[in-house]
Amino acid sequence: MDGFLAAGMERRRTLKAPIGCVGIGLHSGRRASLTLHPAPAGDGIVFRRSDLGLEIPARFDLVFDTRLCTAIALPGQPQARLGTIEHVMAALAACGIDDAVIEVDGPEVPILDGSAAPFLFLIDCAGVTTTAMPRRSIEVLKTVRVQESDAPGSAWAQLEPIATPGFEAALEIDFPSSAIGRQQLSLRVTEASFRAVLADSRTFTLAEDVARLRAAGLAQGGSLDNAVVVDGPLVLNPGGLRHADECVRHKLLDVVGDLALAGAPLSARFSGSRSGHALNNRLLRALFADAEAWRWTDEALVPAFSPRAPARRQAEPVAA
Repeated sequence: MDGFLAAGMERRRTLKAPIGCVGIGLHSGRRASLTLHPAPAGDGIVFRRSDLGLEIPARFDLVFDTRLCTAIALPGQPQARLGTIEHVMAALAACGIDDAVIEVDGPEVPILDGSAAPFLFLIDCAGVTTTAMPRRSIEVLKTVRVQESDAPGSAWAQLEPIATPGFEAALEIDFPSSAIGRQQLSLRVTEASFRAVLADSRTFTLAEDVARLRAAGLAQGGSLDNAVVVDGPLVLNPGGLRHADECVRHKLLDVVGDLALAGAPLSARFSGSRSGHALNNRLLRALFADAEAWRWTDEALVPAFSPRAPARRQAEPVAA
């Protein structure tokens, strides 16, 4: 059964059992413990900071930092943040998981090997179960586009309607390092294609940027075990690349995770050029700011959830 952003799934899904792992945070360098828990139908995806006793819904309008990762926080509580959520969100979305609690004991999800494959392994080990509650998705009705600036050749991203329900994505990247260069990838994103094409592609950086990132307090836990590092034409990782176009595959993996913060599967086509976490989030904000750009599917089957309703932690998309 296809998982990610496909309108055809009829019932909400959650995990059969809790499962966890331990790793380090890519940017914090701190040890991080993560546990995936089942959740009641309708609760959505919620992050729980076990060290703070706080829960943060996985929502686009709670994203407050997009520097080299996607981080969410409760309004007015920047200390109650959780960073590098995009890979686990991508894995959950790909498997069609609508409801789950992601418990983490610190400010960052563990990076593991830098891809989504370890999170798929955890989900497979825990198992997936279908609930009785109908699932609805978000249909994009008109093209919504954001771009970095008005300058020619500026990075951009857009969502547009799609003829066949589901999710398609096309992305182009262009880096000065000849080990990356210009890469393009286009595919219909389903659970099967995510597993085969995107899941094992790792985060990456340029060797020349490592010292600058660490001086800024980022990439403190980065290593060749959890990131691809390129230096001009060279890939410094002993094993090289997993795929010749691993970098664009990973960027598209990030798109999957970032757009999963819509709170429900999207039925749309995504396209972008050099889009990153910031533009991906701006795209969702622009979509939900325009009431004529989207609608719920199967709306009569599923009650609407208020952002303030205590009985359900899933929220309606709201404009930031």
